[in-house]
Amino acid sequence: MTTLQQAWVIVRSEFRGDRWKLLWALLFSVLFMGYFSAITGMVIDDTLTAHEKQLLSDVLMVTMMLMLTISFSRRTMKYISEDSYTRMLAYMRALPVPVAAILCKRKLDTLFAVVMNSTLFFSLLYALSPGIRAELSPVSYLAFAFTWIGYSLIIAGMYIMIEFSVSGVMYFWIISGIMLLALGVSGLVYLAGGNILLTTVAVSKSWALGSPLMWGALVAGVLSIQLFSKWTIHRLKSRDLV
Repeated sequence: MTTLQQAWVIVRSEFRGDRWKLLWALLFSVLFMGYFSAITGMVIDDTLTAHEKQLLSDVLMVTMMLMLTISFSRRTMKYISEDSYTRMLAYMRALPVPVAAILCKRKLDTLFAVVMNSTLFFSLLYALSPGIRAELSPVSYLAFAFTWIGYSLIIAGMYIMIEFSVSGVMYFWIISGIMLLALGVSGLVYLAGGNILLTTVAVSKSWALGSPLMWGALVAGVLSIQLFSKWTIHRLKSRDLV
């Protein structure tokens, strides 16, 4: 049995053991993504209509991309109080499966979260934002969405490594630091006279699915996950889970 097959068996057994987990994740994602897509859509409309650089539009989009790779489950909500990630990892390490299968299973979880959250967020954003529909054709909007998904995948690899390397409390502080750093980059871009959102819109409109920004972000995202995964495997082999 290959590593991917072993990981898929673990994923299927989790959902069979707790079918409410999938329903809870879907329901919370619908509510969360619906709320923020409505707010983000209004801000983007103002930015596109006025053709003015607004820091808030970048802040909202960057924040959402940091959230796309997170599956909203009980484990996610309890990671500080119960150190649920460490407990999950300890359970996985007790199973007769190699470390590579555990990591592959975590990457499948990330893929599931990205597909579900990004589908909800970008579909609702397009439906609720007349400014985006006026500015971007459906094909150009796909390029726009995939560009931002690529940005989120770049961070996903870091999330996986941190999740498997530290306790729940430390995970919270590191993720908070990453978010502040990302928002700081958005602020620096704004102070320099740029705007990440407007640049992404312009490139997506001009190049559509041939957008070099989109392909660059996606390739960088895949490389990030693979690179951080290699570091994570070394960490998993030596981490003390007691």
